[in-house]
Amino acid sequence: MRDQDERWHTNPNLWEKLKPKARKMRRKPTEAENLLWHYLRDGKLKNYKLRHQHILGQFIVDFYCRKAKLVIEVDGPIHKYQAEEDKIRQEYLENHKYKVLCFSNDSIINNIGIVLDQIKSILN
Repeated sequence: MRDQDERWHTNPNLWEKLKPKARKMRRKPTEAENLLWHYLRDGKLKNYKLRHQHILGQFIVDFYCRKAKLVIEVDGPIHKYQAEEDKIRQEYLENHKYKVLCFSNDSIINNIGIVLDQIKSILN
């Protein structure tokens, strides 16, 4: 049986709308995303491949590891005003058997070691 990721396809019309937005977000990461991506890219973290600004269903997630079914979200100040949307998104992803980790910009910038340890613990 194929795993969930292989069967999950974003509607092609929605994909075409989200793809340019994801590219733009990849090109202009926040300081925290850029720092975290430095440690996650190219299999640097336990040889797991992660993607940055990846489309899953109707959402663009900050970081995604297919092998571990892990989504990592970096929450900046905007997330204070979209708590309900974030809750819906997290429930949707968790209902599709994804593990979701959320870190604040502050946590990443000031405590990158702790953040990486938490991510590694999920990847073990």
